[in-house]
Amino acid sequence: MIDVHFLSPPRRWPLRLLGALRRRLRTSELWLIALSVVVGTAAGLLAVFQSRIAHGLQSALYHIGEADHLSAVGRIDPRSALWLPVGGLALGLFTWAVRRRRTTGLVDVVEANALHGGVLSLADSLIVCVQTMLSNGVGASVGLEAAYAQAGGAAASFAGGRLKLRRRDMRVLVGAGAGAAIGAAFGAPLTGAFYAFEIVIGSYTPSAIAPVAAACLASVLVSKGVGGVPYSIEIKAQHAPDALAYLLYAGLGLVCALVGVVIMRLVALGERAIRRSPIPVAIRPAIGGALLGALAVVTPQTLSAGHGALHLDLAVGMPLVLLALVFLMKISASVVSLGFGFRGGLFFASLFLGSLLGQIYAGGLDLTPLAEKLSPENAALVGMGALAVAIVGGPLTMSFLVLETTGDFGVAAAALAAALIASTVVRERFGYSFSTWRLHLRGETIRSARDIGWVRSLTAGRMMRPDPQTAPAATSVADFRERFPLGSASRVLLLDDTSRYAGVLVTADAYAATVEPETAVNTLAISRDLTLSPAMNIEDVMRVFETSGTDELAVVDEERRVLGLLAEAYVVRRYATELERQHLDLYGEGKD
Repeated sequence: MIDVHFLSPPRRWPLRLLGALRRRLRTSELWLIALSVVVGTAAGLLAVFQSRIAHGLQSALYHIGEADHLSAVGRIDPRSALWLPVGGLALGLFTWAVRRRRTTGLVDVVEANALHGGVLSLADSLIVCVQTMLSNGVGASVGLEAAYAQAGGAAASFAGGRLKLRRRDMRVLVGAGAGAAIGAAFGAPLTGAFYAFEIVIGSYTPSAIAPVAAACLASVLVSKGVGGVPYSIEIKAQHAPDALAYLLYAGLGLVCALVGVVIMRLVALGERAIRRSPIPVAIRPAIGGALLGALAVVTPQTLSAGHGALHLDLAVGMPLVLLALVFLMKISASVVSLGFGFRGGLFFASLFLGSLLGQIYAGGLDLTPLAEKLSPENAALVGMGALAVAIVGGPLTMSFLVLETTGDFGVAAAALAAALIASTVVRERFGYSFSTWRLHLRGETIRSARDIGWVRSLTAGRMMRPDPQTAPAATSVADFRERFPLGSASRVLLLDDTSRYAGVLVTADAYAATVEPETAVNTLAISRDLTLSPAMNIEDVMRVFETSGTDELAVVDEERRVLGLLAEAYVVRRYATELERQHLDLYGEGKD
C-alpha cells in the first residue's frame, strides 16, 4: 500500500484527485452520467477504428472501394477467394497460440455482466476484438458487433475498475459502453440504448436510463464527428399497414422465430461436430475458409455481414427462387464460419437474413389473394427486426432500429408486433438468445444478462457456521448427555473413527425417555447421506433443504470431512436480504 504522505507533491495530487472522483461517483448520479459520456466517446472512437481496420483489410484483399461493401460486389475472383483460407490459417494459428497460454475461456460482455459484476479483462477483450476484425476482414460470414460491444464494454470496465465503482454502477457503465458502440455502428442512439438494456444489462433500470442514454448520444455524435460511416439501412417504408397487414406481419414473426431457432441449432451442431472432429484447432478456420471461398465464388452475398447485399437485393428486386437460394447459402456460410472457428456475431447477419426472409414471405403472399397487402420493402424491414430478435434478442432494440432507419411509426409498430411474437415463441420453445445459447453449451445456465453473480457468490462454504459442535459416533447416550446438556446445542455432528461425517444428532433426541443410556448415539443420527458441498450456491442449497425437509445440514468436503453447519432459516433470511438489495439497486436506491 502506497502511503501518500511520503510521496512528493507532483506525485501525490493524482491520487488525491482519483480518490475525490471515486467519492463523487458514489454519491452523485451526475458524475456517473459524466463518466458515461467519456465512456461513450471512447466506445464511438473504438467502433470507428475497428470498422476502418476491418474494411481496410477487405479493401486490400478484394480490391473494393472505400464506400463499397464486400457482399455487394458483382463477383469474386477465385484467386481472391483464396484469401479466406489464408486468413483462416492466420486466425487459427493466433487462436492456437492464445489457447496455449490460457486455461479459461474468453469472457464477453453478456457473461461479464451476468456473472462477474461487469468486470472485463482488457487482455480478453483485445483477443476477441483482434479475432473478430480478422474474421470479418478476410470475408467470413460474421459481423463486427462482437468486437464493438466488447471494446466499448472493456473501456467502461477499465474506467469503472480504476474508480472502484459499486457493482450495480459497474454493470450499468459496461452496458452503456457496449450499447454506445452499437449505437455508433448504426448511427442510432436509441438502438444502442436499448441494446444496452435488453442484451447487456438485462433489465430496464430507472437509475440506468440517463447514463446509458448519455453514452449512446455521445458515441453517435463523436463517430459522426470523426467521419465514421454508420451501417445505415436505407430502406424506405411503403404504405402504412392496415389491420390485416398486422396479422400477416404477426405470421412473419412466427416464421422468423422458427427459422431463428433452426439457425441457432445448426450453428451449435456445426460447432459441436467440428469440436469433436480430429481437425487441429490451428487449421480449422483455414478449412472453413476454403468452404466459404467456394460459396463466395457462387455469390459474394455470403461474405461478411451482408450489409451491402441487403440494399442490393431490394434495389434489384430479385426473383423468389434466387432470394431463397441466397438465404440458404447465407445460413450455410454463417454456420461454416462460426463452426470452423471464425469469431464474430450473428447480429448483422441476422438483419440481412431477416430482410431476405421478409421478401420471401411477401413473395409467397403474391401467389395468394393477399398479394397487395405486404410490400417487399415493409416485409424486409419487419423480417429484419423479427429474425434479429429471434436470434439476438431485444424486441425494443430491433424495433427502434426500424424506427430510426425509416422514421415510419406504422412500420415500426408492425416490426414491434412481429418482434414480440418472435421473442415470445423463442423464449417459450427455446429459451435462449444466440449469446446465451453458446454459454449454455459451455455449461453456463444464464438466459440473459440479468445479474446472477450474487447467487453464485453466496455458496454454502461462505454461509456456513465453521465451528459446529461434534462428537464421536460411538459415544454413548449417557456420555453425550454429560457433554451436551439441554440448551447447549440444538444439533451435534457425529464423526466416525476416521473423523469423517457420520450424521446429525438432534440433541433433544438423546434426552428422550425411551432411549437407553448405554445406546450409541450413532443409532439416533439423521441425514447420514445428506450433506452440502462448499461450492453449492444459495439456490442449490435452498433446493436441498426444500426436498429434504430438514432444518440444518452439514457442509463437507470431497472426503466427507466436516467443514461447517448451515441452517435453513439463515439461508432463507440471507436470500431474502439479497433479493431486497437487488430490488433497491434496480431503482437506484441501494446503499453502499
